[in-house]
Amino acid sequence: MRIGAHVRQDGDPIGFGEKLGADVIQMFVVDPQSWDKPAPHPLAAEIKASPIDVVVHSSYQINVASLNNRLRMPSRGAVAAQAKAAADLGAFGLVVHGGHVRKDEEMVEGILNWRKLFERQQDKGGFAVPILIENTAGGNHAMARHFDDIGRLWDAVGDFGAGFCLDTCHAWAGGEELLGIVDRIKAITGRIDLVHLNSSRDDFNSGADRHANLADGTIDTQLLVEVCKAVDAPIILETPAEGVAEDLAFLREQVG
Repeated sequence: MRIGAHVRQDGDPIGFGEKLGADVIQMFVVDPQSWDKPAPHPLAAEIKASPIDVVVHSSYQINVASLNNRLRMPSRGAVAAQAKAAADLGAFGLVVHGGHVRKDEEMVEGILNWRKLFERQQDKGGFAVPILIENTAGGNHAMARHFDDIGRLWDAVGDFGAGFCLDTCHAWAGGEELLGIVDRIKAITGRIDLVHLNSSRDDFNSGADRHANLADGTIDTQLLVEVCKAVDAPIILETPAEGVAEDLAFLREQVG
């Protein structure tokens, strides 16, 4: 089992991973709050050569489901550009949030917009790394909060090789039980490529995306451990930085 954490400072991601004793790290290739285009990383050769695996998280503004052209079109371009930057670092995937629309009657078109993302990129030779769609915590019109919606999304994009990233905080806050969650998701997507293992600061079905360290949150730590034991995928901690080393040590003790 490969366990690691998200890098808060991307200047020396491998150094961070080595200090933490991580097998895998997650990083950004742009300021996550910006529409910046990725620039070559000064330590790209070191990152690519390291035995520490790397996955990239896309910027937060991306919403390929949106019906707003001024948001959807740059989102498509950002996914392609950040996937290319991820490939340049030797990353095994690009995590992209499922996104949302504004009302119930837009859900179908939002799913079709996800399919168009893959269709259009397929015409250009495909994405440089696999796109790992992440479940999200909140919103009544989210593409990937509730598992029945994820099922409809996967009917549209599964044939394009889309991957899946399971976030435990998002599932819990989104109103999905963690008991047996690995089997439930695999029954829908056929795969889990990455786990974001986070506890939640808020209660079940709160809709709030606020992560907590494993010992401090509202999710039973044994439920989180069982997710790790059940899934055959890398584990990334996105818990608060001051406790992430303790979280990683706890997981190693529990799952080996």
